[in-house]
Amino acid sequence: MDAQLQQIVGHFAVEGKVTGIRPLGNGLINDTFLVETGGPDNYVLQRINQSIFRDVDLLQHNIDCVTRHIRRKLEAAGERDIDRKVLRFLPEKTTGKSYWTDGTQWWRVSVFIRDALTYEAVTPEYAGYAGEAFGRFEAMLADLPDQLGEPIPDFHNMELRARQLREAVAADAAGRMADPEVKALVEAMFAREAEMCKAERMFREGVLPKRICHCDTKVNNMLFDRDGNILCVIDLDTVMPSFVFSDFGDFLRTAANTGAEDDPNLDNVDFNMEIFRAFARGYLSTASAFLTPVERENLPFAATLFPYMQAVRFLADYINGDTYYKIKYPEHNLVRTRAQWKLYEAACGRLDEMALFLQKESLN
Repeated sequence: MDAQLQQIVGHFAVEGKVTGIRPLGNGLINDTFLVETGGPDNYVLQRINQSIFRDVDLLQHNIDCVTRHIRRKLEAAGERDIDRKVLRFLPEKTTGKSYWTDGTQWWRVSVFIRDALTYEAVTPEYAGYAGEAFGRFEAMLADLPDQLGEPIPDFHNMELRARQLREAVAADAAGRMADPEVKALVEAMFAREAEMCKAERMFREGVLPKRICHCDTKVNNMLFDRDGNILCVIDLDTVMPSFVFSDFGDFLRTAANTGAEDDPNLDNVDFNMEIFRAFARGYLSTASAFLTPVERENLPFAATLFPYMQAVRFLADYINGDTYYKIKYPEHNLVRTRAQWKLYEAACGRLDEMALFLQKESLN
């Protein structure tokens, strides 16, 4: 057992004697460990990635507010086994905060939820579960009294991403604007820019609200019990004020893509309406209580927004010389751009079908 990790765990109010600490999961952002004890609970120790989450105090403030509010809602509803239905982070013994730092690294400890399962499969069944879970998550937080911040500022701000593309084109740092394909993609994206930035405009006009959203909606960010029931939503680092489009559109960008995010064969890439219908039905079953007509009407737009946004980001990085995303070969970001643009166009071709489905669901 790593003595340094054991010492770090000692800063938190862990019950029982620590008997083992070992790596847990395969997360790409934070280093995660399972802490085994002789007490009633095991725990999850995480080193927070400060290169991504630079304001840990704000990050943990968000998580504390959200988990506390959900816990109160569950208690008021008379729910049983609440510790399996919402994450619980331990206080640091000296400060009482939900993290500890030695000045160079930041750590937190949460209670390990026993007998819980995660799934990677994106099937219609699990897309439906995801829609239900993330819609309920937003609904429970619709009346959150606390002010939350953005742990990753402008995370899903389309206007910012469009400006970044324009700056990349103007600088042409890697000399890639001479490529006719790159130039054609840039022109196509600029032609759609005004429409794709409408969420920010509607917000400024007071038409579109911001909600507390998860902002990383994936099937594997939910826990299930062994009977297949949803326990809770996990991985709360990106919880922040955003448009509901973030949770709705970002899930579909990955789950409804029939190909890979970087698929070199564009014939593989299409927008899977079966996944859309399952996710949307699940989402509306729990989110309808708070959605405004404007939010509901623009859910099909959300399904197009996120492949568009990601195509813009990939292309900007390619033009800049691949300074942000890791690449496996020189044209990787260009291949990613092509695939996301194909997905965007495929989703645009289903807009009427999506709108009709949502209208029918609203009548049920």
